[in-house]
Amino acid sequence: MDTYHLCLNEKKIKKAKYAFLPGDPERVPNIAGFFDEHKSIEIAWNREFRTWLGKINGEEVIVTSTGIGGSSTSIAVDELAQLGVHTFIRVGTTGAIQKDIDVGDVIITTASVRLDGASIHYCPIEYPAVANYYVLHALVESAKALDTRYHVGITASSDTFYPGQERYDSFSGYRYIIKRLQGSLKEWQQLNVLNYEMESSTLFTIASTLNLRAGCITEVIINRVNQQKINSKITKLAKEKSIKIAIGAMKRLIDNDKTLPNKRVKDGNKRSGR
Repeated sequence: MDTYHLCLNEKKIKKAKYAFLPGDPERVPNIAGFFDEHKSIEIAWNREFRTWLGKINGEEVIVTSTGIGGSSTSIAVDELAQLGVHTFIRVGTTGAIQKDIDVGDVIITTASVRLDGASIHYCPIEYPAVANYYVLHALVESAKALDTRYHVGITASSDTFYPGQERYDSFSGYRYIIKRLQGSLKEWQQLNVLNYEMESSTLFTIASTLNLRAGCITEVIINRVNQQKINSKITKLAKEKSIKIAIGAMKRLIDNDKTLPNKRVKDGNKRSGR
């Protein structure tokens, strides 16, 4: 039987254990285009959830779009985990909030500030949202190998695009940013948070609580401090760079799993009945 939202089953995904998670459904075939021999195929598309299947280093892999925000991300991750997927790499876009980060750079997230609501349905707010070490290391090594300008650090992960990221270019403007979010942008900057995005805290907490592996790489399409505007040419190159880094990282993880199987992931799957 297919999962309710993703419309997938183990047969459709050929028991793939590795998944890329972009937000945008239109980005799914772009990522799948970097799979081995470009022989990937679309296997499902329901609502915001679009999935393609292919191979990397001879291993079945999938790419599934999550849509925007923690709620839809939680559905995608949970249903993929039900099918036996244990390793996830989010590939997305972000807005930087530190002045030394340029449009076109990529950010590899070590941990996320939990400004979402979905993750508290999986664990209490005191539980940290952190990337899996092995996925994080693979992303960094992949970025180094591609000689890409990258930054590693903490991300603020908000369920809302406007108030949660203290944006005043919204319908409400300055009128309805609640008091606890007023000044939050400056506070995160002072606490050395690198950027805003909308899915990583949910992904990280779900993965950790379910004994899965997850990492996140995002390309910078705007800098809120320097007021750098979105440059379509630069961001197009940045998106391709982040995809290549994610592909390289997944290749490393697959190769490592073949030579030194991750006992923690195996045990986690066994406990959940797979």
